[in-house]
Amino acid sequence: MTHKPILVLKFGTASITHSNGDLNEDVIQTICKQVAHLHATYNMVIVSSGAVAAGKKLLKNFTGELTERKAAAAIGNPLLLNRYAQYFAPLGIHIAQSLCERHHFSNRNQFLQLKRTYQELWRNNIVPIANENDVVSNLELKFSDNDELATLIAVGFGAHLLLLCTSVPGVMDDDGNVIPELKIINANTLLLAKKEKSAVGLGGMTSKLTFARLATQMGIKTVIFGLETDNDILQAIEGKIGTLCQPQPCNISARNKWLASGSLISGKLQIDKGAANAISNRHSLLAVGVVKVLQHFEAGEVFEILDDNNQPLAVAKSRINSKQIESSKKLQNLEIARTDDIVMI
Repeated sequence: MTHKPILVLKFGTASITHSNGDLNEDVIQTICKQVAHLHATYNMVIVSSGAVAAGKKLLKNFTGELTERKAAAAIGNPLLLNRYAQYFAPLGIHIAQSLCERHHFSNRNQFLQLKRTYQELWRNNIVPIANENDVVSNLELKFSDNDELATLIAVGFGAHLLLLCTSVPGVMDDDGNVIPELKIINANTLLLAKKEKSAVGLGGMTSKLTFARLATQMGIKTVIFGLETDNDILQAIEGKIGTLCQPQPCNISARNKWLASGSLISGKLQIDKGAANAISNRHSLLAVGVVKVLQHFEAGEVFEILDDNNQPLAVAKSRINSKQIESSKKLQNLEIARTDDIVMI
């Protein structure tokens, strides 16, 4: 039934593979058993990395070049899905493959079609397993990693809970202890992330915290955790392990959640304090408040708004192009973006 809350589960490559890249079938079987336990309660999406790691061993002299990674993904995707299907079958659960590209989220019509497809799968009690379509994804329009894909699904579909599984037990403090709760994720929080990432994956804790920040700003409870026992997913949902990132109050529309997360940012501009106060108080953005156009954009495109300290403040859909803004800054009432097309971040 579609009225069940939505749970998005993301597993990184290091979580489900051995160090040599082989799929860790014990871990996949454990995941399937726990998902089966939750299946009656949630509409679920699994976002699973591991295709490149699973496929690269069948390529001669693999060095990690882009074309080789695409070929490895083409080989590894069916291997990965086969393992999930194998371990879900005895539990009475069927799966569907969902290979996504960035434009499926940036184009609102395609995004809504994707959402309706998932809802049809859930109506039939089928669990979609999502991954980026690495074989054909354009380099400039790729997801940064599957943390981003999982977050866009969670935000776009209105998920209740986002679980980001990683190779460590959670967000660690300077002494190596897991931080059990983050009430808010800000610039200081991001400094907790270590720069290293696993040898087999693309992400890392910086990625986890960056997208956990977006998810929590959109009102989604997020947990960053590791897989060490047979019931870690269940314990993470109960808040017994990992790092719980608390959701922030959020009452914006589904369309504006998509605007803040799924849309592609085409441009960038900086505004003064007066304009920042105005949009924070639900007023339109006017050309007179623009300090500088940092990256050009066209009318109808989404752009990022920076404050006078060069910090991200909002995203908005523009009514005019950036050339018009530069030539018309002194016009008091020239509207760049309407209130309903501005989302504070």
